[in-house]
Amino acid sequence: MAFRGLTAFGALGRALSHRDARLFFGASLTSWTGLWVHQIAVAWLAWEMTKSAFWVGMVSFCDLAPAVIFSPIAGAVADRMDRVKLTMASQATIALEAAAIALLIATGQLTIGLLLALEMGKGIASSFAQPARQSLMPGLVPRSDLPAAVACNSLCFNVARFIGPAIAGPLIAVAGVAPAVFLNSLAYLAATLTMPSLRVEAAQRRGQPSGGSVWADTLAGFRYAGRHPGIGPLLGFAAVASILMRGVQEILPPFVERLFERGADGLAMLTASIGIGALCSGLWVASRGKLEGAVALSVGAVACQAVCTIGFVATGFFPFALLCAALMGAAGSVHGISTQTLVQNAADPSMRGRVLSLWGMIVRACPASGALALGTAGEIFGLRWPTISAMLLALLVVTWGWSRKPRMVAELEGRG
Repeated sequence: MAFRGLTAFGALGRALSHRDARLFFGASLTSWTGLWVHQIAVAWLAWEMTKSAFWVGMVSFCDLAPAVIFSPIAGAVADRMDRVKLTMASQATIALEAAAIALLIATGQLTIGLLLALEMGKGIASSFAQPARQSLMPGLVPRSDLPAAVACNSLCFNVARFIGPAIAGPLIAVAGVAPAVFLNSLAYLAATLTMPSLRVEAAQRRGQPSGGSVWADTLAGFRYAGRHPGIGPLLGFAAVASILMRGVQEILPPFVERLFERGADGLAMLTASIGIGALCSGLWVASRGKLEGAVALSVGAVACQAVCTIGFVATGFFPFALLCAALMGAAGSVHGISTQTLVQNAADPSMRGRVLSLWGMIVRACPASGALALGTAGEIFGLRWPTISAMLLALLVVTWGWSRKPRMVAELEGRG
């Protein structure tokens, strides 16, 4: 097949040379493109409805915050049942939620309260989809190709972050928010229908119940991650950094209008710039295909993202803001790919779903907390100074992470 020629492109090509990996990542790209269209649409809708950074932050919070409660439970469930079926059920629920929002918009029945409730339902479903889907990855490629597969997974997310805004901006401008949200419904439906085609070996497809309760398994996942000398510090570092930094990307509409006096086109351009930066850096990390140096990349990328975010909010010159946004996306992609690769590699197979659910909680709940705090502070103090203060705190966190680097390298990069 033509795909075998991809091996010429190194580690990334090797990951994509496997049939099931191509199906998996194709479905991921489809659903995540729909997701980015959806997120831009509902954020812009919330801003148009309320003209309040607080309510835009609340929409993001209701989508992402359920991960605090449900992600650890979802990880335990993913370690006990058929992960393909769990993924299908979760993705189908997201498709239904998007269809409901689109229908309510089209009929003029949507209120900010209903939007918050439906986004919370989507957040719960996403909390179950993430660990179930990610736990399937070791069953799609040989272990030697797992770092590249994890990088390819993040790469799909960031390609979607470029394609989604490119679709969302013109679509919202021409047809309105409802068609954009309905597109997400179709994307998740298509991704759901591809899942039965995956040929995943039974040991990777179905988790092994421990004999205890789901609650006991959930607590065991926390204990395992917390006591692991590499996974615990790495996830703790990622959580604090995410709270401080990711809120900016979750509530972009107020930044677009208040700092740069732009509309939906400006929002799409900024989001696309973030995606382009993430795509370029993701290709580079994926081409490495190795663990060595991943801890340094994970920690150093946070420092880079904090500095670039300061540049983003300190300027009123939109072209410079686009450059800073691209660098923010690049740094965020390096951090995310490196961290997830290290965690995937180091986690015990029996704990993989639970550990990945904690990573899912970090990438969903922590930005939600940061977005709500930043949105609230933005209503009182303006957006610029609270953001700069958070980035300075993030740089202090980097110094702690760098001090723990030697131990994390020994525990996380020495396994494989």
